Amino acid sequence: MLRFILGKFVFMVFSLFLLVTATFLLMNAIPGSPLQSEKAPNETVQKNLEAYYGLDKPLYVQYGKYMANLLQGDLGISMKKKFQSVDKMIANSFGPSLRLGLSAIVTSVIVGCILGMIAAMHHRKILDNVAMIIAVIGMAIPSIVLAPLLQYYFAFKWGFFEVAGLNAPLDYVLPTIALASGPIAFIARLLRSTMIEVLNADFIKTAKSKGLSGYVIVARHALRNSMLPVVTYLGYLTAGIITGSVVIEKIFAIPGIGKYFVQSIIDRDYPLIMGITIFYAVILMVTRFLADIAYVLIDPRMRASGGKGAK
Repeated sequence: MLRFILGKFVFMVFSLFLLVTATFLLMNAIPGSPLQSEKAPNETVQKNLEAYYGLDKPLYVQYGKYMANLLQGDLGISMKKKFQSVDKMIANSFGPSLRLGLSAIVTSVIVGCILGMIAAMHHRKILDNVAMIIAVIGMAIPSIVLAPLLQYYFAFKWGFFEVAGLNAPLDYVLPTIALASGPIAFIARLLRSTMIEVLNADFIKTAKSKGLSGYVIVARHALRNSMLPVVTYLGYLTAGIITGSVVIEKIFAIPGIGKYFVQSIIDRDYPLIMGITIFYAVILMVTRFLADIAYVLIDPRMRASGGKGAK
């Protein structure tokens, strides 16, 4: 078990190193200077700014300095935001993104599992069909389309919710639905197919022969054995929620980290692009790492083999 965790941790750190390196090289391969603007600055000012940000140095020197600062937790200074610290910009804007992301993830898991359980327990019956219709609709409509529709009908037309911002608990409803609709559908279909297989296993038949009710069997036996694929999917779910929240934050005017990510690319703000990319990558890789550990803890067979069977 310990060897499995150490191996996953080393792989995570190495993957992060490769991502930082690739992002740095690709960003600097773009022609032109990030300090250029529509109005050309004075040549002396341009040189002073390049010297301040180290852009006058060879690329390998810039890379070495950036990696050294990164190891000390320094993400640099923004080139476009009046010399604000990148780590402070991320810290000040991550709160709304974190709350919205957690809301969408919890909603996805709970609602998706409930739909999947209902569909599996009523296989080939009307409840199964209704649950799968909901899942198909959720997968068919992308969040970038669903968000404006929710905003128009439930905010503009009917006035049930606010149009933008996260000033009250009810303001989370529409962006959460927009973010969670796809994952809910995927989890529901995934859990349904897995649970149908589990419900036909011999140990479930034994439990039924002992007179246990269907809900008790599902809660005590079937659900745990059916949750393994869902746990594995949690890492990818977090990736989808975080990357998708950039668009949703823009649509609902949420003052989260997404606004800085979009604007940094438009402005070619190299330190801010690198900082947010690294920040996102750390969250995604740590989440995947924890999901792998949870997979091993849930499945006794993985614990017995030291986690060798986890993917």
